[in-house]
Amino acid sequence: MSLDVSPALLEQAERGEVDEADFVDCVRTSLPYAWEMISSLVAQLKVDGGEFADNQTPPPDEQARGQLLRALASDAIRGALQRHFGVRLAFQNCHRVAVFPLDSSVDERLARFTSVRGQLLNQSPELRDC
Repeated sequence: MSLDVSPALLEQAERGEVDEADFVDCVRTSLPYAWEMISSLVAQLKVDGGEFADNQTPPPDEQARGQLLRALASDAIRGALQRHFGVRLAFQNCHRVAVFPLDSSVDERLARFTSVRGQLLNQSPELRDC
């Protein structure tokens, strides 16, 4: 799953002057499932408050799963999304995306979510092939 990079954005990159807002827009249009997932979790966190908001529903198909993997496995994409939305992103398996506020008061909860123990406790036979 690659990004659909416009000629204008590619030209910016070739010049060395990439506007992050243009890059974020490229991510939004190229990875709509991942964008919607993260956007909805950010909205949920803002409405509900709390330490974090997460998704535990597997993607509907492999294309959607690929979008999540692409968005969260790329340091550049993940970092741009975190800055754009003002959150910290965490990821388990092939679908469990979580958004945490930047507030340091949730650092312990984020550490538990991203720990080896947290990863092991989030395993199930249904997720073996993801």
